[in-house]
Amino acid sequence: MSDLILFWHRRDLRISDNIGLSTARQRSPHVVGIFCLDPDILEKDDVAPARVTYLIGCLQELQQNYQQAGSQLLILKGKPSQAIPILAESLKAQAVFWNLDVEPYAQTRDEQVSNALQEKGIATEKFWDQLLHAPGKILTLSKEPYKVYTPFWRNWSQELKKSPVQALEDVQGLNQQQISLAKEAGIIDLPTAKDLGYLWENPLMLNPGETAAKERLQEFCKTSINNYQEQRDLPAIDGTSRLSAALKFGAIGIRTVWQATLELYENSRSDEVRESIQTWQQELAWREFYQHCMYFFPELADGPYRKEFREFPWDNDEDLFQAWCEGKTGYPIVDAAMRQLNETGWMHNRCRMIVASFLTKDLIINWQWGEKYFMQKLYDGDLSANNGGWQWSASSGMDPKPLRIFNPASQSQKYDPDGEYIRQWIPELKSLDTEYLVTGKIPTSELRQCGYPEPIVDHKKRQAEFKQRYKEVKG
Repeated sequence: MSDLILFWHRRDLRISDNIGLSTARQRSPHVVGIFCLDPDILEKDDVAPARVTYLIGCLQELQQNYQQAGSQLLILKGKPSQAIPILAESLKAQAVFWNLDVEPYAQTRDEQVSNALQEKGIATEKFWDQLLHAPGKILTLSKEPYKVYTPFWRNWSQELKKSPVQALEDVQGLNQQQISLAKEAGIIDLPTAKDLGYLWENPLMLNPGETAAKERLQEFCKTSINNYQEQRDLPAIDGTSRLSAALKFGAIGIRTVWQATLELYENSRSDEVRESIQTWQQELAWREFYQHCMYFFPELADGPYRKEFREFPWDNDEDLFQAWCEGKTGYPIVDAAMRQLNETGWMHNRCRMIVASFLTKDLIINWQWGEKYFMQKLYDGDLSANNGGWQWSASSGMDPKPLRIFNPASQSQKYDPDGEYIRQWIPELKSLDTEYLVTGKIPTSELRQCGYPEPIVDHKKRQAEFKQRYKEVKG
């Protein structure tokens, strides 16, 4: 009987601290990786070119890492439920292993792949890897999933976390005959993002791959994490981890990340630094909270959690939406953030909240328009985190105090008091007084001279209008 195990990579593009892959190696010395370019994902209308570019870069390094370990990463293109069973049968694989995902599409796809493999007599094994605690492990006293973050955090933070697992090494790949069979079964050379129809020429915020992710974690732990509590909301400062894409694609293991925070915490003698470390740990818990919510409440992917919001009377003005997308609203902090997104494929988290509040509460446009636009641009775009953030901002999600409206001027004054971030992303406003930038009260003559638009809506009037509609919908 063949001892070959195929490991199907998805959101775990690394060979270290990978639970499913490590287990496969424990079971057999003959482990080969596979990745399937799925048209049901790549051909959707919410795919960001920057995200595909990052993905392909991760796969390039993963192929090299497999080669160094003694094996191969094979690339397929097609429906996984068809392509993977054909390859596995052709290679007479003993089993196919993979790590589980919380997203509704992923669960449906995985069931189809599992059934197709079982019909061919090929075993499957699945593992939870992308979370520190699998769905169902963190529940209320009544054994229900949490709908509120704070009690989730209290419970989650008390539970023991697993340590990183051993990296893949000393492994056997396919011989030449098997490689020929694999080619006949449909494996292809790894395409570029451009080959797939996606063009992104700007630098990425974080280079793709496991090496860059580990280096970024080390750099963050040496520098920014010490002041994270104080600086995480300041978009002009490099004060966040910027590991979001690496975590989304699994270029770094979540246990590796958590272990780094524990070591920092234990070695720190400063209460302020320890507070900063714990604040970042809480952000990691937010990531897990949203993924648990998506797993237990898959309807979140299709609309608002709060039933009354399903019929909310949005204006959905397409001209206003286009101005928001292009960073031409006349509100400097909003426009700076949207231009950062469009140019880099990334946006600071504080700014994500500001622009989401502005779209939903000032422009009174359906949050799902913004959710989709973010996914079309973000290189770290993740369904659970993106959906959770947008529903939080729109007042339609799981939040005990849902009605929040951000005042763009107040946010600017508090989080970009010197206008550095605004000046960076709106160069036509560079020469204006800081007070103009952070209050948004720019004289008409200055606006004309700079070629910058006047505010497209009146914040005070629009927030009053939203509150009235919200009150009516709540009944």
